[in-house]
This record gives sequence, structure tokens and C-alpha cells, in this order.
Amino acid sequence: MKNILITGATSGIGEALCLNYQKQGHHIIACGRNEQKLAQLATYQNIDVIAVDLCDELQVSEKLQHLTALDLVILNAGSCEYIDDAKHFDGKLFARVINTNLVSMGYCLGALIPKIPTGGQLALVGSSASFLAFSRAQAYGASKAGVAYLARTLALDLKAQKIDVSLISPGFVKTPLTDKNDFKMPMQISAEQAAIEIVNGLQKRTFDIHFPKKFTYILKTLSLLPDSWWQLFSARTLQK
Repeated sequence: MKNILITGATSGIGEALCLNYQKQGHHIIACGRNEQKLAQLATYQNIDVIAVDLCDELQVSEKLQHLTALDLVILNAGSCEYIDDAKHFDGKLFARVINTNLVSMGYCLGALIPKIPTGGQLALVGSSASFLAFSRAQAYGASKAGVAYLARTLALDLKAQKIDVSLISPGFVKTPLTDKNDFKMPMQISAEQAAIEIVNGLQKRTFDIHFPKKFTYILKTLSLLPDSWWQLFSARTLQK
């Protein structure tokens, strides 16, 4: 039995991960803000819950300080908002997304890395949106690009402590968050399918976990091409 902490555990990929690992017999610490959903998760054997606002540094420190050794930490919490008019840039929206997706992750890292023992694992959930620039995604894409860089540097600096770091970059996954999107989402998969991909990748201690492969390899390939090529792809494929 492993001790596994998962943030953003009350919906989407986070919830699916909790249930996947619970079925395997591991002990899960599910973190989130939705107390009703946390109460539902708490009815499962081996799932403990923590109601916490990860954007509140003091709250993160106080609510996570009692935890003991964690074999695996998955920082999954995040949000997505789009900037619809770049000429009238919404700085408050930008700050809100950066704080939720990136700054709060820093609070969690400060509280949780000391609790990961030698041989443990740390996983940061980014997005395949960081592979390429997409229209309206200035805030979301920038935050996830920051997560990707953060994961890469942590992988270097935690190697001496024998802590393996993974960067998880999903494509389109059906969740309450993506249900709000008003554009095409090619090759979308379920949260349960995403959880299986993540669990398998983490079991192998893979650094770069991305899926669905057909979609993410297209994006990775396009990122190597001239700007005009992938801009054309984005305009034709991923927008209204």
C-alpha cells in the first residue's frame, strides 16, 4: 500500500485517479475545495480527504503540515479561462489563472516535497496546450508552460534525493472543465481513460507522460515546424 496525495481530487482526472488507486488498495489523501464531493470520496475505504484552498499559502501550510511520508504526490488541481479579446487584455483573469495553475503549485511543493522520501515520486499535471500556442489560451497556456518548465527543473534537482519527477500533459479529456469549451476537441478521451494512462506512466516512472498519443505526437511534430504551419493547423482544427 502506497500513501498517495492527489490535489484537484473532487472532479475530472483527479477524481478518476483517486478511484483508480483506491481500487488497487492504496491509501489516498484527496485534496480539494468541494466539500460535498470530498464527503463522497471519504465514504470509500482508504480515502482520507482534506478541504483546502491551494491558492491560500497559509491554509496549504497549516492543512498539510500533519502529513507523514508520501510515496507519490500528484499535483493536479487547476482551472481554465480564456482571454477572448487580446487587444483588451484581461489582466485580472490572467493573474487568476496563473495563481491557480502555477503559483498554488509552488505552495504545494513547499509543503509536500519534504514529505516525499527517497525513492518517492512527484507528478505535475500540465497540458499538451504547452506544446503549441493556441488562440485565446494566453493565460492557460502560459500557466501550463510554466508547469512544464517547473517539472523539468525539479527532475534535475531532485535526482540527488532519488525522487522521480513526472510531467503529465493530457490532450482533451472530458471533464466539467472542458465541458465549458466552445470549440472542437479532437480525440477527446474520458477521465477514466486519462487516469489509466497516468497510472501506467507513473508505474514505469516515466518523466514525459502525454496522451492520447496520436493527438499529442501531432502537436509535438507541429511544434518543430515553421510558425505558419501550426498556426494554420490551429485555425482550422481547434477553433470555432
